[in-house]
Amino acid sequence: MAGKEVRIHNKSDKPDNIVKKEAQIFQECEEIEKELPRFLKGFFIYLKGNVLPMSRLAYLHDIRFFCNYLISETDLTAAKQTSEIILKEFEDIKAVDINIYLDYCRKYKVETDKNIYVYENNNKTLARKKSSVSVMFKQLYRDQLISKNITDGFDPIRVPKAGEKEIKALQDDEVMIMLDAVSNGTGLTKHEYAYWQKTKKRDKAILMLFLTYGLRLSELQQLNVSSFHFSRGEFKIYRKRGKESTMPLNESSTAAVEDYLANERPAEDTLLEEHRDALFLSLQGKRMTDRQIRELVKKYTAIALNTTKKAGYSPHKLRATAATSLIGRGNSIYDVAALLDHDQVTTTQLYAQHKQNVKRDLVKDMEWEKERTEK
Repeated sequence: MAGKEVRIHNKSDKPDNIVKKEAQIFQECEEIEKELPRFLKGFFIYLKGNVLPMSRLAYLHDIRFFCNYLISETDLTAAKQTSEIILKEFEDIKAVDINIYLDYCRKYKVETDKNIYVYENNNKTLARKKSSVSVMFKQLYRDQLISKNITDGFDPIRVPKAGEKEIKALQDDEVMIMLDAVSNGTGLTKHEYAYWQKTKKRDKAILMLFLTYGLRLSELQQLNVSSFHFSRGEFKIYRKRGKESTMPLNESSTAAVEDYLANERPAEDTLLEEHRDALFLSLQGKRMTDRQIRELVKKYTAIALNTTKKAGYSPHKLRATAATSLIGRGNSIYDVAALLDHDQVTTTQLYAQHKQNVKRDLVKDMEWEKERTEK
Protein backbone atom coordinates (compact mmCIF):
# COMPACT_ATOMS: atom_id res chain seq x y z
CA MET A 1 0.00 0.00 0.00
CA ALA A 2 3.07 2.23 0.22
CA GLY A 3 2.84 5.08 -2.27
CA LYS A 4 -0.86 4.55 -2.90
CA GLU A 5 -3.39 7.25 -2.09
CA VAL A 6 -5.84 6.43 0.68
CA ARG A 7 -9.41 7.09 -0.47
CA ILE A 8 -12.21 7.18 2.07
CA HIS A 9 -15.72 5.85 1.41
CA ASN A 10 -17.31 7.23 4.54
CA LYS A 11 -20.83 6.13 5.45
CA SER A 12 -20.50 7.04 9.13
CA ASP A 13 -21.48 10.29 10.83
CA LYS A 14 -17.82 11.21 11.31
CA PRO A 15 -16.17 13.80 9.04
CA ASP A 16 -13.88 12.40 6.36
CA ASN A 17 -10.74 13.88 7.97
CA ILE A 18 -11.46 12.03 11.25
CA VAL A 19 -12.00 8.74 9.41
CA LYS A 20 -8.88 9.28 7.31
CA LYS A 21 -6.76 10.02 10.38
CA GLU A 22 -7.97 6.81 12.04
CA ALA A 23 -7.22 4.87 8.85
CA GLN A 24 -3.69 6.29 8.73
CA ILE A 25 -3.02 5.22 12.32
CA PHE A 26 -4.46 1.77 11.59
CA GLN A 27 -2.26 1.44 8.50
CA GLU A 28 0.87 2.53 10.37
CA CYS A 29 0.16 -0.05 13.06
CA GLU A 30 -0.17 -2.79 10.47
CA GLU A 31 3.09 -1.76 8.79
CA ILE A 32 4.99 -2.01 12.09
CA GLU A 33 3.38 -5.38 12.87
CA LYS A 34 4.79 -6.73 9.60
CA GLU A 35 8.30 -5.94 10.87
CA LEU A 36 7.83 -7.84 14.14
CA PRO A 37 7.93 -11.58 14.90
CA ARG A 38 4.83 -13.52 13.82
CA PHE A 39 4.42 -15.17 17.23
CA LEU A 40 3.31 -11.75 18.56
CA LYS A 41 0.01 -11.98 16.65
CA GLY A 42 -1.98 -12.58 19.85
CA PHE A 43 -0.41 -9.47 21.36
CA PHE A 44 -1.35 -7.46 18.25
CA ILE A 45 -4.97 -8.63 18.55
CA TYR A 46 -5.00 -7.71 22.24
CA LEU A 47 -3.77 -4.16 21.51
CA LYS A 48 -6.24 -3.68 18.68
CA GLY A 49 -9.18 -4.56 20.90
CA ASN A 50 -8.14 -3.01 24.23
CA VAL A 51 -6.26 0.27 23.78
CA LEU A 52 -6.83 3.52 21.93
CA PRO A 53 -5.38 3.72 18.39
CA MET A 54 -2.61 6.17 19.35
CA SER A 55 -1.70 4.05 22.40
CA ARG A 56 -1.60 0.97 20.19
CA LEU A 57 0.76 2.76 17.82
CA ALA A 58 3.00 3.89 20.71
CA TYR A 59 3.17 0.33 22.09
CA LEU A 60 4.15 -1.05 18.69
CA HIS A 61 6.87 1.58 18.29
CA ASP A 62 8.21 0.54 21.71
CA ILE A 63 8.21 -3.16 20.87
CA ARG A 64 9.99 -2.54 17.57
CA PHE A 65 12.59 -0.49 19.47
CA PHE A 66 12.97 -3.35 21.99
CA CYS A 67 13.46 -5.92 19.22
CA ASN A 68 16.05 -3.73 17.51
CA TYR A 69 17.80 -3.38 20.86
CA LEU A 70 17.97 -7.18 21.20
CA ILE A 71 19.65 -7.39 17.79
CA SER A 72 22.08 -4.48 18.04
CA GLU A 73 22.98 -4.39 21.74
CA THR A 74 22.75 -7.98 23.05
CA ASP A 75 23.51 -11.61 22.25
CA LEU A 76 19.97 -12.65 23.22
CA THR A 77 19.05 -13.27 19.58
CA ALA A 78 20.85 -14.46 16.46
CA ALA A 79 18.40 -12.58 14.23
CA LYS A 80 19.54 -9.94 11.77
CA GLN A 81 16.06 -8.45 11.37
CA THR A 82 13.29 -7.99 13.92
CA SER A 83 10.92 -10.32 12.04
CA GLU A 84 13.47 -13.16 12.33
CA ILE A 85 13.50 -13.28 16.15
CA ILE A 86 12.18 -16.66 17.27
CA LEU A 87 9.94 -17.57 20.20
CA LYS A 88 12.65 -19.67 21.90
CA GLU A 89 14.78 -16.53 22.20
CA PHE A 90 11.93 -14.69 23.95
CA GLU A 91 11.45 -17.71 26.24
CA ASP A 92 15.07 -17.37 27.35
CA ILE A 93 14.80 -13.66 28.22
CA LYS A 94 14.92 -13.04 31.98
CA ALA A 95 13.64 -10.17 34.09
CA VAL A 96 17.21 -8.97 34.61
CA ASP A 97 17.57 -8.60 30.83
CA ILE A 98 14.57 -6.29 30.77
CA ASN A 99 15.95 -4.26 33.65
CA ILE A 100 19.22 -3.83 31.74
CA TYR A 101 17.17 -2.75 28.71
CA LEU A 102 15.27 -0.15 30.75
CA ASP A 103 18.54 1.20 32.09
CA TYR A 104 19.82 1.43 28.50
CA CYS A 105 16.71 3.43 27.57
CA ARG A 106 17.56 6.13 30.09
CA LYS A 107 20.31 7.40 27.82
CA TYR A 108 21.55 5.89 24.57
CA LYS A 109 23.17 7.04 21.35
CA VAL A 110 22.47 6.41 17.70
CA GLU A 111 25.35 6.86 15.29
CA THR A 112 24.90 7.72 11.61
CA ASP A 113 27.46 8.40 8.89
CA LYS A 114 27.55 12.10 9.79
CA ASN A 115 26.33 12.45 13.38
CA ILE A 116 26.00 10.85 16.79
CA TYR A 117 22.59 11.45 18.36
CA VAL A 118 22.24 11.16 22.13
CA TYR A 119 18.75 10.35 23.44
CA GLU A 120 17.73 10.78 27.06
CA ASN A 121 14.34 9.71 28.41
CA ASN A 122 12.55 10.79 31.56
CA ASN A 123 10.83 8.41 33.96
CA LYS A 124 7.44 8.91 32.33
CA THR A 125 8.78 7.67 28.99
CA LEU A 126 10.65 4.82 30.69
CA ALA A 127 7.45 3.79 32.46
CA ARG A 128 5.65 3.58 29.12
CA LYS A 129 8.45 1.52 27.59
CA LYS A 130 8.32 -0.80 30.59
CA SER A 131 4.52 -1.03 30.27
CA SER A 132 4.79 -1.93 26.57
CA VAL A 133 7.20 -4.79 27.26
CA SER A 134 5.22 -5.91 30.33
CA VAL A 135 1.95 -6.12 28.41
CA MET A 136 3.68 -8.08 25.64
CA PHE A 137 5.23 -10.66 27.97
CA LYS A 138 2.01 -11.05 29.96
CA GLN A 139 0.09 -11.67 26.75
CA LEU A 140 2.63 -14.26 25.57
CA TYR A 141 2.26 -15.98 28.95
CA ARG A 142 -1.56 -15.89 28.77
CA ASP A 143 -1.40 -17.35 25.26
CA GLN A 144 0.82 -20.13 26.71
CA LEU A 145 3.59 -19.29 24.27
CA ILE A 146 6.13 -18.84 27.08
CA SER A 147 6.27 -20.89 30.27
CA LYS A 148 6.70 -18.13 32.86
CA ASN A 149 5.59 -14.56 33.53
CA ILE A 150 8.78 -12.64 34.11
CA THR A 151 7.13 -9.23 34.58
CA ASP A 152 7.03 -9.51 38.40
CA GLY A 153 10.81 -9.14 38.36
CA PHE A 154 10.86 -5.88 36.44
CA ASP A 155 12.35 -2.97 38.39
CA PRO A 156 9.82 -0.32 39.43
CA ILE A 157 10.09 3.06 37.78
CA ARG A 158 8.89 5.87 39.96
CA VAL A 159 6.79 8.42 38.11
CA PRO A 160 5.70 11.43 40.18
CA LYS A 161 2.02 11.40 40.97
CA ALA A 162 0.02 14.09 39.27
CA GLY A 163 -0.39 15.93 42.55
CA GLU A 164 3.39 16.04 43.05
CA LYS A 165 4.01 17.92 39.82
CA GLU A 166 3.69 21.65 39.56
CA ILE A 167 0.87 22.50 37.19
CA LYS A 168 2.05 24.89 34.49
CA ALA A 169 -0.60 27.29 33.28
CA LEU A 170 -0.84 30.92 32.26
CA GLN A 171 -2.20 33.32 34.84
CA ASP A 172 -5.04 35.60 33.84
CA ASP A 173 -2.78 38.64 33.35
CA GLU A 174 -0.50 36.55 31.13
CA VAL A 175 -3.51 35.46 29.07
CA MET A 176 -4.31 39.13 28.46
CA ILE A 177 -0.71 39.81 27.34
CA MET A 178 -0.93 36.88 24.93
CA LEU A 179 -4.25 38.05 23.50
CA ASP A 180 -2.82 41.57 23.09
CA ALA A 181 0.09 40.05 21.16
CA VAL A 182 -2.13 38.09 18.80
CA SER A 183 -4.55 41.03 18.39
CA ASN A 184 -2.00 43.81 17.89
CA GLY A 185 1.28 42.10 16.98
CA THR A 186 3.03 43.35 20.12
CA GLY A 187 6.14 41.47 21.20
CA LEU A 188 6.74 39.89 17.79
CA THR A 189 10.01 40.07 15.89
CA LYS A 190 10.08 41.82 12.51
CA HIS A 191 9.89 38.47 10.72
CA GLU A 192 7.08 37.21 12.98
CA TYR A 193 5.18 40.47 12.51
CA ALA A 194 5.22 40.10 8.72
CA TYR A 195 3.89 36.55 9.08
CA TRP A 196 1.34 37.65 11.71
CA GLN A 197 -0.23 40.16 9.33
CA LYS A 198 -1.32 37.24 7.15
CA THR A 199 -2.49 34.92 9.95
CA LYS A 200 -3.55 37.10 12.91
CA LYS A 201 -7.25 36.26 12.71
CA ARG A 202 -6.54 32.54 12.40
CA ASP A 203 -4.07 32.64 15.28
CA LYS A 204 -6.50 34.49 17.52
CA ALA A 205 -9.31 32.03 16.78
CA ILE A 206 -7.00 29.13 17.65
CA LEU A 207 -5.96 30.66 20.97
CA MET A 208 -9.54 31.58 21.87
CA LEU A 209 -10.75 28.02 21.35
CA PHE A 210 -7.88 26.56 23.37
CA LEU A 211 -8.41 29.03 26.22
CA THR A 212 -12.20 28.80 26.34
CA TYR A 213 -12.77 25.08 25.95
CA GLY A 214 -9.48 23.50 27.02
CA LEU A 215 -9.39 21.51 23.77
CA ARG A 216 -6.77 18.86 23.19
CA LEU A 217 -4.42 19.55 20.29
CA SER A 218 -5.92 16.75 18.19
CA GLU A 219 -9.45 18.02 18.83
CA LEU A 220 -8.60 21.48 17.55
CA GLN A 221 -6.47 20.30 14.63
CA GLN A 222 -9.34 18.17 13.33
CA LEU A 223 -11.96 20.94 13.41
CA ASN A 224 -13.79 21.65 10.16
CA VAL A 225 -15.80 24.61 8.91
CA SER A 226 -18.77 22.25 8.90
CA SER A 227 -18.17 21.53 12.61
CA PHE A 228 -19.69 24.95 13.40
CA HIS A 229 -23.41 25.74 13.54
CA PHE A 230 -23.47 29.45 14.31
CA SER A 231 -27.26 29.75 14.19
CA ARG A 232 -27.46 27.16 16.97
CA GLY A 233 -24.51 28.66 18.81
CA GLU A 234 -22.52 25.41 18.93
CA PHE A 235 -19.77 23.35 17.35
CA LYS A 236 -18.89 19.65 17.37
CA ILE A 237 -15.60 18.01 18.33
CA TYR A 238 -14.42 14.41 18.34
CA ARG A 239 -12.85 13.18 21.55
CA LYS A 240 -10.74 10.15 22.32
CA ARG A 241 -12.43 6.79 21.72
CA GLY A 242 -14.45 8.38 18.92
CA LYS A 243 -16.81 10.24 21.25
CA GLU A 244 -18.72 13.17 19.79
CA SER A 245 -19.18 16.25 21.93
CA THR A 246 -21.20 19.37 21.21
CA MET A 247 -19.71 22.57 22.63
CA PRO A 248 -21.67 25.81 23.13
CA LEU A 249 -20.23 28.93 21.53
CA ASN A 250 -19.78 32.09 23.57
CA GLU A 251 -19.57 35.60 22.10
CA SER A 252 -15.76 35.86 22.12
CA SER A 253 -15.18 32.53 20.39
CA THR A 254 -17.95 33.17 17.88
CA ALA A 255 -16.54 36.57 17.00
CA ALA A 256 -12.99 35.23 16.58
CA VAL A 257 -13.97 32.28 14.36
CA GLU A 258 -16.43 34.29 12.25
CA ASP A 259 -13.87 37.08 11.76
CA TYR A 260 -11.32 34.53 10.55
CA LEU A 261 -13.79 32.82 8.21
CA ALA A 262 -15.09 36.08 6.73
CA ASN A 263 -11.92 38.12 6.47
CA GLU A 264 -8.83 35.91 6.29
CA ARG A 265 -9.44 32.27 5.41
CA PRO A 266 -8.93 31.57 1.67
CA ALA A 267 -12.02 31.08 -0.47
CA GLU A 268 -13.09 27.46 -0.72
CA ASP A 269 -12.74 27.30 -4.51
CA THR A 270 -9.02 28.16 -4.22
CA LEU A 271 -8.29 25.11 -2.07
CA LEU A 272 -7.63 21.47 -2.89
CA GLU A 273 -10.72 19.37 -2.26
CA GLU A 274 -8.99 17.53 0.60
CA HIS A 275 -8.57 20.78 2.57
CA ARG A 276 -11.74 22.69 1.68
CA ASP A 277 -13.55 21.84 4.90
CA ALA A 278 -10.49 22.17 7.19
CA LEU A 279 -11.02 25.07 9.59
CA PHE A 280 -7.46 26.15 10.27
CA LEU A 281 -5.23 26.39 7.21
CA SER A 282 -1.54 27.04 6.70
CA LEU A 283 -0.39 29.73 4.28
CA GLN A 284 -0.09 26.93 1.73
CA GLY A 285 -3.85 26.35 1.96
CA LYS A 286 -3.55 23.00 3.72
CA ARG A 287 -4.94 21.81 7.06
CA MET A 288 -2.51 22.89 9.77
CA THR A 289 -0.46 20.08 11.28
CA ASP A 290 -0.11 19.35 14.98
CA ARG A 291 3.43 20.67 14.81
CA GLN A 292 2.42 23.98 13.20
CA ILE A 293 -0.24 24.57 15.86
CA ARG A 294 2.17 23.64 18.64
CA GLU A 295 4.78 26.11 17.36
CA LEU A 296 2.15 28.84 17.07
CA VAL A 297 1.10 28.34 20.69
CA LYS A 298 4.72 28.32 21.93
CA LYS A 299 5.36 31.61 20.10
CA TYR A 300 2.48 33.50 21.70
CA THR A 301 2.83 31.97 25.17
CA ALA A 302 6.54 32.87 25.13
CA ILE A 303 5.52 36.51 24.70
CA ALA A 304 3.09 36.23 27.63
CA LEU A 305 5.77 34.64 29.81
CA ASN A 306 8.52 36.99 28.61
CA THR A 307 10.76 34.05 27.82
CA THR A 308 12.35 32.35 24.83
CA LYS A 309 10.20 30.66 22.22
CA LYS A 310 11.70 27.30 23.18
CA ALA A 311 10.45 27.83 26.75
CA GLY A 312 6.94 28.75 25.59
CA TYR A 313 4.02 26.59 26.62
CA SER A 314 2.43 23.72 24.72
CA PRO A 315 -1.27 23.51 23.78
CA HIS A 316 -1.78 21.13 26.72
CA LYS A 317 -0.75 23.92 29.08
CA LEU A 318 -3.45 26.11 27.55
CA ARG A 319 -5.81 23.28 28.48
CA ALA A 320 -4.49 23.61 32.03
CA THR A 321 -4.97 27.38 31.78
CA ALA A 322 -8.63 26.92 30.86
CA ALA A 323 -9.13 24.53 33.78
CA THR A 324 -7.46 26.69 36.42
CA SER A 325 -9.21 29.84 35.18
CA LEU A 326 -12.64 28.21 35.17
CA ILE A 327 -12.19 26.81 38.67
CA GLY A 328 -10.70 30.10 39.86
CA ARG A 329 -13.90 31.83 38.75
CA GLY A 330 -15.92 29.60 41.08
CA ASN A 331 -17.18 27.00 38.62
CA SER A 332 -17.95 23.48 39.82
CA ILE A 333 -15.17 20.93 39.49
CA TYR A 334 -17.70 18.47 38.10
CA ASP A 335 -18.84 20.93 35.42
CA VAL A 336 -15.22 21.69 34.44
CA ALA A 337 -14.49 17.94 34.29
CA ALA A 338 -17.39 17.52 31.87
CA LEU A 339 -16.17 20.38 29.67
CA LEU A 340 -12.61 18.99 29.53
CA ASP A 341 -13.71 15.36 29.08
CA HIS A 342 -11.85 14.10 32.14
CA ASP A 343 -12.64 10.45 32.86
CA GLN A 344 -11.98 10.99 36.57
CA VAL A 345 -12.91 14.12 38.52
CA THR A 346 -9.72 13.59 40.54
CA THR A 347 -7.82 14.84 37.47
CA THR A 348 -9.80 18.10 37.57
CA GLN A 349 -9.26 18.43 41.31
CA LEU A 350 -5.54 18.85 40.68
CA TYR A 351 -6.31 22.17 39.00
CA ALA A 352 -8.44 23.21 41.95
CA GLN A 353 -5.46 22.62 44.24
CA HIS A 354 -3.29 24.81 42.04
CA LYS A 355 -3.33 28.24 43.67
CA GLN A 356 -1.95 30.57 41.06
CA ASN A 357 -0.47 33.25 43.29
CA VAL A 358 0.41 31.33 46.43
CA LYS A 359 4.17 31.31 45.80
CA ARG A 360 4.16 34.95 44.77
CA ASP A 361 2.25 35.90 47.92
CA LEU A 362 4.68 33.97 50.10
CA VAL A 363 7.80 35.66 48.78
CA LYS A 364 6.54 39.21 48.21
CA ASP A 365 7.47 40.25 51.76
CA MET A 366 10.86 38.52 51.64
CA GLU A 367 12.75 41.18 49.68
CA TRP A 368 16.11 40.72 51.39
CA GLU A 369 18.17 42.89 49.08
CA LYS A 370 15.52 45.57 48.95
CA GLU A 371 15.43 45.72 52.74
CA ARG A 372 19.19 45.80 52.88
CA THR A 373 19.54 48.77 50.54
CA GLU A 374 16.67 50.70 52.08
CA LYS A 375 18.32 50.78 55.53
